[in-house]
Amino acid sequence: MSNPSAQTHIEELREIIRRHDELYYREGASEISDREYDALKEELAQMESEAGLDAEDSPTKTVGDDRTEGFRKVKHRRPMLSLDNTYNEEELRAFHVRLAKMFDEGAELEFVVEPKIDGVAVSLTYEKGQLVQAVTRGNGAEGDDITRNLLEAVPDLPRELKDAPELIEIRGEIYMMAEEFLRINQEREESGLPMFANPRNLTAGTIKQLGGVSGRRLSIVLYGVGYCEPNHFAMQSDLHEAIRGWRLPTVEKYWRVNRIDDVWAAVEELDKLRHEFAYATDGAVVKLNSFAMQSEAGMTSKAPRWAIAYKFEAEQAETLLEKIDVQIGRTGAVTPVAHLAPVQLAGTTVSRATLHNEDEIKRKDIRPGDTVVVQKAGEIIPQVLSVVMDKRPADSMPFEFARFLEERGIKAERVPGQAAWRLTGQDDPIQQRRRLTHYASKQCLDIENLGEAVVDQLVTAELVADPADLYALRKDQLLELERFGEKSAENLINAIEQSKQAELWRLLHALGISHVGKQSAKDITQHFGTLDAIMEADPETLEAVDGVGGIMAKAIVDFFADEKNRALILRLREAGLNFALADSEKPAEAVEGGVLNGKTVVLTGTLPTLTRDQATALIEKAGGKTSSSVSKKTDYVLAGDAAGSKLAKAEKLGVAVLDEAAFRELVGE
Repeated sequence: MSNPSAQTHIEELREIIRRHDELYYREGASEISDREYDALKEELAQMESEAGLDAEDSPTKTVGDDRTEGFRKVKHRRPMLSLDNTYNEEELRAFHVRLAKMFDEGAELEFVVEPKIDGVAVSLTYEKGQLVQAVTRGNGAEGDDITRNLLEAVPDLPRELKDAPELIEIRGEIYMMAEEFLRINQEREESGLPMFANPRNLTAGTIKQLGGVSGRRLSIVLYGVGYCEPNHFAMQSDLHEAIRGWRLPTVEKYWRVNRIDDVWAAVEELDKLRHEFAYATDGAVVKLNSFAMQSEAGMTSKAPRWAIAYKFEAEQAETLLEKIDVQIGRTGAVTPVAHLAPVQLAGTTVSRATLHNEDEIKRKDIRPGDTVVVQKAGEIIPQVLSVVMDKRPADSMPFEFARFLEERGIKAERVPGQAAWRLTGQDDPIQQRRRLTHYASKQCLDIENLGEAVVDQLVTAELVADPADLYALRKDQLLELERFGEKSAENLINAIEQSKQAELWRLLHALGISHVGKQSAKDITQHFGTLDAIMEADPETLEAVDGVGGIMAKAIVDFFADEKNRALILRLREAGLNFALADSEKPAEAVEGGVLNGKTVVLTGTLPTLTRDQATALIEKAGGKTSSSVSKKTDYVLAGDAAGSKLAKAEKLGVAVLDEAAFRELVGE
């Protein structure tokens, strides 16, 4: 029996690991690296073994649980387990020795080596060749039905397979391409919102959004099988070839090898090739090729004995943190940034890294002049991992964020209950510059020649303090500024004039409302049609728009309730800006006296032939409108496969439910 102090430490470790599991699997976030997490689990397993403790609910014996509220739960026909990890060649060879002992001495062990994708595990079910369901790993036995979100985020995923088994579960990972991740972070930076740390976390958060995936694009790679009837695969390599034959997205390369030396050679080759792959690859998965041998080897409560993941060491580098500066978002959010001595990392030169917030700086005790360890999170965003204390200068002093802002004349305060700081007052010159730069950016009004340098001149000369001031600028005022000639002054005045005709969504985005990005602005303006309607909308009405949650709805209502903002809107109206949808933005014109005039329809599940956009167009053409939530005001619910909680709520409230055939008949299609 273990002593009390050992038991206490074991319980503490269990709680720490469970907290990290909650962050990683359910919140799509992480505070520590995979290596640090695995080290915690290894320490716990060793302590439990020494103490003779064998709790079935210990994190060492369970699979991380990604199930969340709002999704229908589905039991897996065969468990979806996680993999045991190793970080060195010696442990990989020990895995081979353990397997060899399970079989006859003369048995030949053939392996498949595959890339390990850093994504979100998923199982796709095809029945009679038709895709019917997509389910997350969940707790290994039961997962969340994410069919609708997956089909929205991965529209080119094949819905039909030719010559497939009667029923098959094909397993793989959902991930986000680097360029999509960077696009979303760029939009968030321009909107003054905190950026996502890595593609894996963003993928997990996106696929679990209850209101749809908000225009984000995901990808999928498939490589495994769960239940299959009839079973006509003898080898893992046979499955790979079948997946390719069905034209499903799969791994770029896999290795089929016999000897452990060849396994190791394949792992080393993969390490060299992985940076060329479309997805983030953080390791190699080594599997017995024979499904019969896999079955004989069996599994533990959380992982198969016939497979192991070899994790690559994340590429890190030491460099000098020359100074800490701040980045001001368009909503006034103040984010600390590390300026580094340039260093090569994962094939690129890194000279800046995010420090996230004040609390992160304090937790890691990061100071200007420190030598720091830098790593690319998910091979995308550089981050400061730690400080090399042995190399810290003797005269180093702790970094005080509040004093730093004060010394630079940045008037800001910490948001109550958050780690974020925000500028106070719209009259602050820094805030004025940031708002104007955002307003004129390509993502907003797209005013050519009105970049940061020109904005700085206009604010310094006290010619412009807010966006409405732009429309009162005169050519003679510009000619008094440096680097402005007749032609450049005339071009800027013309560009500002042209911006009056910009699409409504651009104006809404340009106003700089917290949490309202480019895609949200498009969705909101399409729904309401005019800026006046948006200004007068209450939170419940705003939340009826797909992708608009409670936090965004409150931010919009609060923005337009502010007298200063309403005064700005009035001046923009007087300047002649476009406050309504342009004809090119409007959806298909509704048929006069359409059968759905004045009616609200909620879409849920996957329809047999119609996409969400196609169904929405038919609803609008018939005079109706769509909503993302079911209420007593809902007239119809258009339900497809895996309809989930919205269908259940409709049935409870007595709302009429249509399948695609009934819907087509109703609207005359």
